[in-house]
Amino acid sequence: MDDRRRPDILSLVTTVGTSADARRLARSLVERRLAACVQIEPGLTSVYRWEGQVCEDSEWRLTAKTTPERLAALQAYLAEAHPYKLPQLVWQPLAASAAYAAWVAEAVQAD
Repeated sequence: MDDRRRPDILSLVTTVGTSADARRLARSLVERRLAACVQIEPGLTSVYRWEGQVCEDSEWRLTAKTTPERLAALQAYLAEAHPYKLPQLVWQPLAASAAYAAWVAEAVQAD
């Protein structure tokens, strides 16, 4: 028997530089049914190398829950709407309770 199975849901993480951008993106992702929910975490400090310089900035982390079927559309939307030139878009598959996975699937189901 093959124990490998398709993930129930995905968790996609990105960061933005302002609370306003975090709230705008979170609301837009849910309204467009690209994410069932988006959690916003303030108070991050990111240190990174960009264009040859070491930078340090305050950021807000957004964690969006979606389905594998909606990932491409979510990525395409963020490529257009994200305020960063090169946004962090990382995701991972998650196992979830049947009830939560069903809720996520229903919440992102296209009209």
